[in-house]
Amino acid sequence: MEDFGIKSFRAPDEVVRLPKLTAEIVEFGELTVSRTISEPGWRWSEHMRPSVGGEWCQVRHVGVVVSGRLGVVFPDGTEFVLGPDDIVDLPPGHDGYTVGDEPCVQIDWAGNRPFFASFLIGSRTRVLATLLFTDLVGSTAKAAELGDARWRGLLSEHFLGARVELERYGGREVKTTGDGLLATFDSPGQALRCAAAIRGVANRDGLQMRAGVHVGEVELVGEDIRGVTVHEAARITAVAGADEILVSDLTRVIAGAGGLAFEDRGMHTFKGLDGEWRLAAFVSEPERISS
Repeated sequence: MEDFGIKSFRAPDEVVRLPKLTAEIVEFGELTVSRTISEPGWRWSEHMRPSVGGEWCQVRHVGVVVSGRLGVVFPDGTEFVLGPDDIVDLPPGHDGYTVGDEPCVQIDWAGNRPFFASFLIGSRTRVLATLLFTDLVGSTAKAAELGDARWRGLLSEHFLGARVELERYGGREVKTTGDGLLATFDSPGQALRCAAAIRGVANRDGLQMRAGVHVGEVELVGEDIRGVTVHEAARITAVAGADEILVSDLTRVIAGAGGLAFEDRGMHTFKGLDGEWRLAAFVSEPERISS
């Protein structure tokens, strides 16, 4: 079975309380889901426009009304009312309001982050971190060779061994990613040594692993992390070969100051990221001088 996550609005990652409106927000990686409760008398143009500006709400909303009724009006005068079980894909450029004397409860899975962004500033922490992505190479073929049951057992053993190494090198597991994982460290040296150790765990089980290590600022969101740095680290990992540990140039410079050795892997371009990226492969620890 692939990894899955369960969260509850009973324990949301964040709660935003505004005049006549409460939003409970849950994060699933790049997906943000919210339960919004707008009280009788709430209207976007009256209660939110003074804070966010603009004549109309410029956020696209995709969601479902659970209870109550929500009115929507557009600049051309078009107006309609949504009720329980109505699912809507609401384009930017509208005003919204609660209809009647019953609160409107809706669940949205698109538009949450931009809708509440200005009210969440300061509620999260941005930190500088070293990211490690790992990924097993050829896992599909290996699973077909072993069969589902044996593959699941082997994968479980791999994660057990990987977590031992994470603890040894001071890593914090963020989440699993299919047959790999994402972790953060305080320094590139710790991450690289841990990556090499996890590679050893994989090799002992007859598996091959690729890894990527990158340094940058991330946003802490509950137990997860977000930000461009996460995407950059994932792209670096994706171009690594079997049993190769690739790093960004910044990571190489920082870790190289501690004596770790690297081999140049040239310039790369990544879809969705600007410019060219020089990558290097981690090859060894510094020589130990015996006393």
